[in-house]
Amino acid sequence: MELKRIVLGVTGGVAAYKAAELARLLVKSGIDVQVVCTRAALHFVGAATFQALTGHPVFTDLWDERVDNGMAHIDLSRGADAIVVAPASADFLAKLVQGRADDLLSTLCLARDCPLLVAPAMNRQMWENPATARNLAQLLLDQVSVLGPDSGDQACGETGFGRMLEAEELIEAMVARFQPKRLNGLKVLVTAGPTYEAIDAVRGITNSSSGKMGYAVARAALEAGAEVTLISGPTCLTPPRAARVINILGAQEMLVAVEKEADNVDIFISVAAVADYYVLNPSEQKIKKDAHILTLELAPNPDILANISSRQKPPFCVGFAAESENLEEYAELKRRRKHLPLIVANDVKEAVGAEEVQLILLDETGRHVLQKADKLTQARRLISHVAQLYNTHYQ
Repeated sequence: MELKRIVLGVTGGVAAYKAAELARLLVKSGIDVQVVCTRAALHFVGAATFQALTGHPVFTDLWDERVDNGMAHIDLSRGADAIVVAPASADFLAKLVQGRADDLLSTLCLARDCPLLVAPAMNRQMWENPATARNLAQLLLDQVSVLGPDSGDQACGETGFGRMLEAEELIEAMVARFQPKRLNGLKVLVTAGPTYEAIDAVRGITNSSSGKMGYAVARAALEAGAEVTLISGPTCLTPPRAARVINILGAQEMLVAVEKEADNVDIFISVAAVADYYVLNPSEQKIKKDAHILTLELAPNPDILANISSRQKPPFCVGFAAESENLEEYAELKRRRKHLPLIVANDVKEAVGAEEVQLILLDETGRHVLQKADKLTQARRLISHVAQLYNTHYQ
């Protein structure tokens, strides 16, 4: 399901300022946003701010005369894909559990016919209070999606859980909520990024992989309901929030990490651009520059994917083939050599560092072209294909 229209509920709390940024980013993404505030929320962010950001008037009153039939509590949620309450105060969570409907926002939530998502925001002691814990447990039983909270510095000067997620994290979690759960209950292992092979204390051999494709695949697998472990080489990227992340540096370190995890996963997707060679005798100190030619002795790194796919009972293995020529020919040879059910071929000249890529999926049935799109879109398409193959041959 694609989010096209949401009702954004805003309750009273300092985190209401984040709701303004959330509204801005949602509108920027092409989503129609209707804001409904509690009266307390307007003490923190004015209605004019939300109206300017969304292009719609803000509603706060059950008896608003702008709704002709006096049914704002019904009309505002009809046609919406979801109601998202961010921030959701401790008081408002309690209202939802009790089924109270004493203002427009709580009445909207009670009279809705669409999913309800809440992003809690409160002081850490309020979050840790047994009453809040009971309310959250009941909301989950009532099929309300709870997004966050996070841990960190709070406006009260204390530190702990209760911070509302940042706007970007909320959007990621919202989108994930509506993706098809094709991998529900499965465990997925993803490698991403480059590896780094040391020459000396400050220099090394690496490549220009950004890690974006691997991180996108990890996020898409999470969206599809999988439990994801991401083994990442050095990148500047923020990993998906729900992924378990193992950071490594070199290929040997990645091999150890993959071998440790592979027995406990259903699917292994090897996206990382692993260096083919490592330096046999790296210097512990910085090599001083002089007029002589520096000669390095290189040895081949292990083939991580081949090591896993050749096991007696391997997980469902997916490889990536980044080639500069004879793309499909070399990719198919690699797939057959490593006994892979699926390999993803991409032109290295076009893919490395790019925001959009074309991918070609090669499996036992032939080739499947994924026309150029952003990497997250391609990752979702890939995960859909992986799920189809896995469910056909491994279930």
